[in-house]
Amino acid sequence: MSKPITHVIYDMDGLLLDTESLNERVNGEIVERYGKSFTSDIKIAIAGTTAVNSAQTIIKTLEIPLTIEEYLGERNKLLYPLYPTAKTFPGAVELVQHLAQYNIPQAIASSSSRKNFEMKTVNHQDWLKYFELFTLGDDPEIKQGKPAPDIFLLTAQRLNAQPENCLVFEDSLSGMEAAIAAGMTVVVIPDPVFDKKMFTAADMVLNSMTEFDPQMITS
Repeated sequence: MSKPITHVIYDMDGLLLDTESLNERVNGEIVERYGKSFTSDIKIAIAGTTAVNSAQTIIKTLEIPLTIEEYLGERNKLLYPLYPTAKTFPGAVELVQHLAQYNIPQAIASSSSRKNFEMKTVNHQDWLKYFELFTLGDDPEIKQGKPAPDIFLLTAQRLNAQPENCLVFEDSLSGMEAAIAAGMTVVVIPDPVFDKKMFTAADMVLNSMTEFDPQMITS
């Protein structure tokens, strides 16, 4: 780390919890009704964005004859029952627990709405207790979603942290850009579908959370 790190902020979807595979499954099922395919290009385009923006992109790109509200209604009927089944990614819980032992304040900054966040994390309360706070996509103090830096700057403010001393873990291009715009150090762990060359602006790009050495922060 080129700057001293005092606080750690995580995205959630696709980084701590594998909800993206659930989203992909449901989006694929919906667009197939209209003879379309949910491709890797679309998956990349919507990664890290809000549900509304994701629906808008899918509808426009694939010319799906639904309004955003109609699409989200269909998606939510299929997705909500799946959310509680979301699994953690390898190394995620271990890192959170390790940093907690060193009294490093940690937070989640997720584009997910509070309602969706609660459904996704219902079976993960045992390790969520290590976080100081959760800043979510429908927070009224967030004016613009990622790639704007709002959510990370708000999280740093609530942590009483200086942005330059915050380390962000992200999995998406928009999340990386938001962290950089906030003046924070960023480690990206992208989905294998992404070309790692897209993340050259990050401070570090890893294949898995298990590759991160916490001594870079704690030593």
